[in-house]
Amino acid sequence: MSISQKNTKKSSNSILDKCYGFTKAQEIREQGFYPYFIPIESEQDTEVMIKGKKFLMLGSNSYLGLTNHPKVKEAAVEAIKKYGTGCAGSRFLNGSLDLHEILEHKLAEFIGKESALVFSTGFQTNLGTISALSSKDDFVLIDKIDHASIIDGTRLGFGKTIKYQHNDMNDLERILRMCGDCGKLIVIDGIFSMHGDIADLPGIVKLAKEYNASIMLDDAHAIGVLGEKGNGTAAYFGLDDDVDIVMGTFSKSLASIGGFIAADSEVIDYIKHHGRALIFSASIAPPCAAAVCAALDIIINEPERREKLWHNAHKMLNGFKRMGFNTGASETPIIPLIIGDDMKAFQLWRALHDNCIFVNAVVYPAVLPGNALMRISVMATHTDKQLDRALEVIEKIGKEIEII
Repeated sequence: MSISQKNTKKSSNSILDKCYGFTKAQEIREQGFYPYFIPIESEQDTEVMIKGKKFLMLGSNSYLGLTNHPKVKEAAVEAIKKYGTGCAGSRFLNGSLDLHEILEHKLAEFIGKESALVFSTGFQTNLGTISALSSKDDFVLIDKIDHASIIDGTRLGFGKTIKYQHNDMNDLERILRMCGDCGKLIVIDGIFSMHGDIADLPGIVKLAKEYNASIMLDDAHAIGVLGEKGNGTAAYFGLDDDVDIVMGTFSKSLASIGGFIAADSEVIDYIKHHGRALIFSASIAPPCAAAVCAALDIIINEPERREKLWHNAHKMLNGFKRMGFNTGASETPIIPLIIGDDMKAFQLWRALHDNCIFVNAVVYPAVLPGNALMRISVMATHTDKQLDRALEVIEKIGKEIEII
């Protein structure tokens, strides 16, 4: 039955009308350019299997390549043997394990804060923390291209949200001045997830001190990547003591699923008792928590992984710039190839997919309208041979479809 036939069966003014009227995704599927929800048949590595074919993975957030590390997998298996597969409840009630507290202690020590709190997903971490802190007389100030979870967290709170222009300290100061003596929370990505640039944390800290604002730093893409020990953006700039709350996720360098915040013990205790996304969600599963503990140990004890990650990042970034691609302000292992037009981006994705290279086509609302891009991300475990092949193929296709 076609969408139009289905539509005739629905009464007018149905809340589901929008669903049956949504045809854009199907139209792109019919053209052969749909790049989303592709099932992978293997573990997340530098190469993955898709429909029986081996693809070079250039779209993973496993920056240090730990999702298939033997010690991480072994830790997860042992946790299942001891604790089972789930906790059957929220942290607030029956779902807290000693394993959760062990992980929280390790995270607090790693980030350099008094205490930490683990959530079931990174998205929920931002929802639960921001909404709990944002009261009706408060202001939450966010970067224009902050992650969707930050935006949604502000929507759940009762404070007023104001966006400032991306990494623009003059615009941020204008807004801070306008907020007056009210409570102010600045929430920013450490590394911006689609563009690969780093927040101007020194500038933000300077303004926060001047205007009595607090800072929450989303280090989802910076944990394991930035800082002398891989402990994030604040450490990278030497501003550990100037950031009030550090948030991170487990689904990138930490090779699992979940999220956390690290802050003063009083802040953590308040979120424990006011964060609805924590109180009313089941706790992180034992194997996930154990995997993060093992991944943290590897990050701390194997700094050479981070060194290789940065070698690979510079190799790819310099290669794309040499070809003439617009990589924006990227300076990290996240490298956008900014195309602009959605269909051109889909066309590039299709050609790379046909050449067994996995990349991510990103369009609105993940980026602003007219700013479609191909998101390339490298891993510490990529070999020079793999990356040389990728550069060669991408340059050839970019010329063929007249993007470069």
